[in-house]
Amino acid sequence: MKSKISYRLIIFAFSIVFGVAYSIPTLFNTSGSKVNLGLDLQGGMHMLLGVNTEEAVAAKIKAIASGINYHCEGHDILIDELSFDEEQVTFELLDKDEMLNLDTHLKEYDGLNIIKDNLNFVLNLTEEEIVLTKEFALKQTIETIRNRLDLFGLAEPTVAKQGTDKVLVELPGIKTAEDEQRARKLIGQTAHLEMMSVDENRQKRADVMTHDEARSFGDVLLEDKYIPQRKFAIKAIPILDGSMLTDARVAFDQNNQPVINFSLDGQGAQIFGDWTGKNVGIRLAVVLDRKVYSAPVIRERIGGGHGQISGSFTVDEAHDLAIALRSGALSASVKMLEKRSVGPSLGADSIKASAFALIAGFILVAIFMVFYYGISGVVSDIALIVNLLIILAAMSLFGATLTLPGMVGIVLTVGMAVDANVIINERIKEVLYQGKSMMTSIEEGYKNAFSAIIDANITTLIAAVALYAYGTGPIKGFAITLSIGILASMLTAILGTHGLYEFLANKIAKSTNQRLWFGMKEQK
Repeated sequence: MKSKISYRLIIFAFSIVFGVAYSIPTLFNTSGSKVNLGLDLQGGMHMLLGVNTEEAVAAKIKAIASGINYHCEGHDILIDELSFDEEQVTFELLDKDEMLNLDTHLKEYDGLNIIKDNLNFVLNLTEEEIVLTKEFALKQTIETIRNRLDLFGLAEPTVAKQGTDKVLVELPGIKTAEDEQRARKLIGQTAHLEMMSVDENRQKRADVMTHDEARSFGDVLLEDKYIPQRKFAIKAIPILDGSMLTDARVAFDQNNQPVINFSLDGQGAQIFGDWTGKNVGIRLAVVLDRKVYSAPVIRERIGGGHGQISGSFTVDEAHDLAIALRSGALSASVKMLEKRSVGPSLGADSIKASAFALIAGFILVAIFMVFYYGISGVVSDIALIVNLLIILAAMSLFGATLTLPGMVGIVLTVGMAVDANVIINERIKEVLYQGKSMMTSIEEGYKNAFSAIIDANITTLIAAVALYAYGTGPIKGFAITLSIGILASMLTAILGTHGLYEFLANKIAKSTNQRLWFGMKEQK
């Protein structure tokens, strides 16, 4: 029988090249794609945040009030005493002939419960809409925080849902107190931008006015960002908010001071242009997180949907604020429930311990395979090495994060890969004991072992997929490494070792030493 270079060997050779090429940057810390280390391996910060979902409901009520106000002004619908609180919007329609127009507009709002008493309206959200709003607020908080951290430049942060109103955040690689403080501020900043009209009739009394008095006039009292003692009497219903924001970038003014230029979407640009055109001479307050950053006087209509936020920013502050605005405002504020830091030394100890366990386990397994199966054990050990390289290369290629449970998954994969080779070798030996030639035994052994290996690995793979789908953080890391390891073990065991045997077919056919090749014991 002639030795041959089969498709199995070619695939195995490509697997070796792939494994070596993409694992080198991680193994030797050279340039290229590398495996990211998780929080438990490189240190960082762990936070559990509570989300105030009730604020999202209040924000939606406020947005409804703003939308009604804009619609009525744009269609010359006269309403009186438009006001809102955390639960409802109230107003009175002054012209009964506009009822149809107003009803048509109100139908545009989902989950709105409308109570009419003649021309008096009371609007609130249905129970179903409140639940949906809270769920959306939690989901939006997770996505916003993840977007902010991505823009911040952190590698593979973990942001996951915990219960109905909590968010888990893990930030690997946070080493300094300064970076930690910046990250906490970026995560916790609501970044709710609003354009609001200054009540010029009552602004002169703003510093002595009470909040209750302001509310009686339909106003709110807001502090100046840089002079807290200075108050602004602001009309409670905003002109527009940050949901209409499309972009925010750091720029520099004529004094070379950092400012933030922002852009609005089509609807926001129209509202902004209409309001500034009708309110020349009125101050427009730029409000961020309920503080007035600036309140310039409108000199002319401002079209194009562009504006600017100025203030005494540092470059880092302007950059982080632009990130927060660009990634979207949090519809609900978050508060720190739990925080702990993991030092890099602890992560280094974990890596050393896990690496020692992996190396020690591999050496013991390799020695056993050679001792028990002879040359076929050496072939199995080669497949095992390639299996580990493929796992590392695949994780490096996709920039996956390696956690401590992930390293456990790699160790487990070693055992599973060996198991596949043990099944193959035992099936080969069973055929050899029947008196058939070694090459015939190899072919029949692989055929007999195939279904057992596939069934065992597929069931484990299904479990790994379920862990990834429903798990979080480290559990996902374990599932990823286990899944890659399973696929790699099937490739190396079923195709790789078979290809090596086909390549060695000539030597195997000429040899009669079954003990040397497969560890066969003499039958008595």
